Amino acid sequence: MLGHLGLNVPDLGAAKRYYDSLVDLLGFESFLEHEDEFAYRPLNAKPGTFLFFYPSEGNQRYDARDTGLQHLAFIVRSRSAVHAVHERVIELGSVVVHEPRVFPEYPQPYYAMFWHDPFGFLLEAVCHHDRD
Repeated sequence: MLGHLGLNVPDLGAAKRYYDSLVDLLGFESFLEHEDEFAYRPLNAKPGTFLFFYPSEGNQRYDARDTGLQHLAFIVRSRSAVHAVHERVIELGSVVVHEPRVFPEYPQPYYAMFWHDPFGFLLEAVCHHDRD
């Protein structure tokens, strides 16, 4: 298991506002906040990977096609949770790459949706269950 992932963003305040509005749906809660970083941990101190955000020194947009991180996938408990994330990212004005659906090309069950955050990171909400 990964201990944590760190992401650099060009606007730490904007990133905090964006992710604060999503983390409860993705199974995370606030862990720490400082002037130069903030982080989330799995809800209720469950085991899992923490997610840290730091200010980047450049203003370029992230591109998943470049060398480096391709995307982050958040496991959610149900297909309805995938839909709740989908609704929230639309409310936030995010670009949806793939609407919620079954992805038959992946090991089943695999129900997911993909979107870009304001900085270009490709994100995914995925449910590995057939339950709604």
